[in-house]
Formats: sequence, structure tokens, C-alpha cells
Amino acid sequence: MYKYNDFDKEFLAARNAQFRAQVARRIDGSLTEDEFRPLRLMNGLYLQLHAYMLRVAVPYGTLSPAQLRQLAMVAERWDKGYGHFTTRQNIQFNWPRLSDVPDILDALAEVGLHAIQTSGNTIRNVTADHFAGAAADEIEDPRPVAELLRQWSTDHPEFQFLPRKFKFAVTGSPKDRAVTRAHDIGLRMVRNAAGEPGFEVLVGGGLGRAPMIGQVVRAFLPKADLLPYVEAIVSVYNLLGRRDNKYKARIKITLHETGLEAFREKVEARFAELRSSFSGVDQAHLAQIEAQFAPPALIKAPLAGFEAALKRDPVFRAWVDTNLAAHRDPDHAIVSISLKAHGATPGDATSDQMRVIADLAEEFSYNELRVSHEQNIILPNVHKSNIFEIHARLKQAGLATANIGLISDIIACPGMDYCALATARSIPVAQEIAERFEALKIEHEVGPLKIKISGCINACGHHHVGHIGILGLDRAGVENYQITLGGDGTEAASLGERAGPGFSAEAIVPAVERLVFCYLDLRETPGETFLEVYRRVGMAPFKAALYPQEKADAA
Repeated sequence: MYKYNDFDKEFLAARNAQFRAQVARRIDGSLTEDEFRPLRLMNGLYLQLHAYMLRVAVPYGTLSPAQLRQLAMVAERWDKGYGHFTTRQNIQFNWPRLSDVPDILDALAEVGLHAIQTSGNTIRNVTADHFAGAAADEIEDPRPVAELLRQWSTDHPEFQFLPRKFKFAVTGSPKDRAVTRAHDIGLRMVRNAAGEPGFEVLVGGGLGRAPMIGQVVRAFLPKADLLPYVEAIVSVYNLLGRRDNKYKARIKITLHETGLEAFREKVEARFAELRSSFSGVDQAHLAQIEAQFAPPALIKAPLAGFEAALKRDPVFRAWVDTNLAAHRDPDHAIVSISLKAHGATPGDATSDQMRVIADLAEEFSYNELRVSHEQNIILPNVHKSNIFEIHARLKQAGLATANIGLISDIIACPGMDYCALATARSIPVAQEIAERFEALKIEHEVGPLKIKISGCINACGHHHVGHIGILGLDRAGVENYQITLGGDGTEAASLGERAGPGFSAEAIVPAVERLVFCYLDLRETPGETFLEVYRRVGMAPFKAALYPQEKADAA
């Protein structure tokens, strides 16, 4: 993984010193809150419902054990002993005191972490496939490109005050695990007819008030052209994007109003102007970055112990079936650690749990781990001979829930428990759904099913691309939950279709239960997933299950 050099360290030290002075001026009253707001947002500090919140970037989801231990220390020393991992591969601390934030940032800088550009109308944390560098289906590790984008975008003088926030996602696999089609720019690695790797470039994706799926602006872009091409896209958006209405300021609206072909023409013209100015410097720098992402020297060891454990221990076998993914080396596996224990807050990890995971990554995963946009943590390179011990230690830490990809592996935003923008709670709904299906003991029978919950229209919980999406709204002071069905965040991305009227907080879990039992009745084979059934039969039977009174009235 990327290691900070002297320039990086000096840059971060100067930036933190600058913000320390700004915090001091806010505390002594020299700055009003309105004056302080743009300064704190440039450094990832929000004012939430009850307290300040600090959002720390985990670039393209990659962490070292030392970094995770430092995050655990921050949570323990300056917060309430836990951190919240988000859908943008960030970690949020929900309770820091303003006076402590400069010290927190200095502590993060010691291990190469920061909160720069995790807020504001600028290019946010670049996210990537959480299996990058390890996945069996990968064309190429996309993280060096993500790191190049991170360095290019950090404090880029032209792009610090864009019309609105701007988000990149990158994947190196044909299977999209980074939700690239729901980002302002999505980059999907593909091969051309000659077998050369490059990128399909998607523009104008995004969720929120006007959800849209990204459109292909370039079917194949050579890797060597990536930086000038994305700079051309952001430059065109910076000129055309609306600043008169923040609800129409995202690039998806710019693309919609301009039209794909006209937008593409402007990008290609700007790219032609920019391309020669890069003169290969970016590629030389990329080569230096790539050297730091060389794959680890994988160990060789017997697999008999792993295979024996699978036969004798059904609990271990169930966990392996859900929480392991195929590695590029058949003797290794990718291990997903669920932060979704039944009844827990999705994405939360205590300081002690973070230390346990850091120890496991150091001992068994070649000093590397990942954060997923699905709010879980991954050990990307684990020899199968070590997996039984890892499972045992995760059980002791309350981290061995066997539910990756199942109904209780719910994405949920913080909602009205924390967020000043939220209109409804998300966390209790996620907890109640998980507990209900754990009580029913059917989530493994149900199989792959992605539930995503947002506490407001901004869609931080990605509800638009959930197989079952839940949106919490305020209706005359009462929480009301709308359901969408058929969303998908993969390479076959689609937006969910609204089922009908919303449900009260008391009625939303029974409504989800009716949907699931309807699916079980409709599926033709045990392997047919919820999404496959929905695409085969459509909304009608699910709507009938959701609103049985309407069916009775019609009869």
C-alpha cells in the first residue's frame, strides 16, 4: 500500500497547523460559526444533531494494522470508544470535542490518515472495490489509479469550489463491487480487442433527490489517458454546472440538461487541449505508485486442517459459506468480517474490536485490510490454513456473524440518531429487521438479499440500489418509510421502483417480512435470488403482499 513520503508528511503537517489556528479562533470567538463552517468542512468536520462529527478518509478502502490501531486509539481517547464505517469507505467519529479535533488530526497524520476533502464541494474520498488486488476475477488492481486520483485531486486549485460535491469510484473487475454506476465518475477496468487494460468511463451517476444511473462517456480509455480525461470531465462540469440551485448542481443534472452527446463533445475538446500538458509525468508517477502495490509473497501451507474443520464444525462451515470469497490464489481466501451482528448498529466497531481485526491482519493477512462500502471490514489475503483460528478469535470479539450478503447485512445511514439532515431513524429499523429474521432462522434459506436504508432523501444508505430499499421520511411529524424494490448496485445497475404508500415505524418490519415470504413462495428453485424473482415477475405480486387490504378491497 502507499506510504507517505516527506512531501506528503510536510503537506499534512502544514494543513493541520492551519486548521489548529482556525479552531482556536472559533473557540475564542474571533470566528462565528458561519465563518468557521467552510473552514471546518474543508477538513471533514461536521456539526451534527448533537455534536461535531469528524469524517476520516480511508482512501480506496485500504488500511494497515497500524492505521486501524490508531483509529481505535482515537475512538477510545477522544470519542466514546467506537467508530462508524460508512458507505464511502470513511470512518466517522460522532462525539469529538472541537478543542480536541486538532490533536486528533495530528494523531491521524502520524499514520498517514487525514480528513481533507471528506466534505465540501470538492472531490471526495476516492472509493474502490474492497476486494481489489486479491479478487479472482480481477483484470488489474485499481488501487494505484485510485491513489493517483487521490493525489491529483487533493487541494487541486481548480476544483476546490465545484458546483457540488463530486465522487469517484474505481473497480478492476468485470463484477462491479464499487457501485461505479451510482457515482459522478465511475471507472470500470475493461480490455480492448488487443487485450490491453483500460477503463470504461461512466459519468452522471448519483442517488439522492434525483437518482440516476451513470452513462458511458468513453467505452474504452487507455490507462495512459486517464488523468487528463477525468480532468477534462471535471473541468467541463466546473464550467457548466449550476450554482443557482444546489438541488440541480450535481453533474448528473448537468449531463441531463446538456445531453450525453453534447457533453461528450465538450469533454473530448477539453481533453485534446489538456492531453499534451501532462507529457507523461503522470504515468511516471503512476509507475512509482504501482511499485508500492506489489502483491505480497503468498505463503504455501497444507490445507488439510481447513478441510477437516469444515467437516466437523457446522458453525464454521456456515460462516465460510457466507463470509469467504474467491482469491486469485486458490490456497488463499478473502475474508469478510461482518460489522452487522444481529441487533447491532450497522458499520460500528468498538476500539477493542478494531484492535482484534488489526492483530488478525498483521498475523494472517500480510499487514493489510479493507473497508467496504457495505460497512464491513475485509482481510484480503488469508491462507486457508489460518481461517479456523481467525474465526475462533472473531467469535471471542463478537465479530463472527455469518451473514455477508444476507438479509441482516444491511446498509444503513446514521439517520436521525445522529444526522442533522435526517427526517427519520435508520438504525433502529435495521436492528429490528436483523433481529426479526434471526428469530425466524430463515436468512440462510432466503439467501442473497440486499436491504439498504436511508433516513432522508439524500440517500446516504443507497436505498435506491437496494433489492429492498427503505427511505425514511417525515410526514407531519411522524416517521414514514417508503419501500422500493428491484434496485441493484452491480454492473447490471438499476434503480428501485417505489411500491406504494409508506409504512409507519411499527409497520415497516412486518412489511419487509411479507415481502420475503412472498419471494419464498414465488421462487422456482432454491437458488433463484430475490432480485431474479423480482425481475421475472415484476412488482404486482410483491405489491399485493405489501398491501393486503387493497387486495381485499378490490375483491
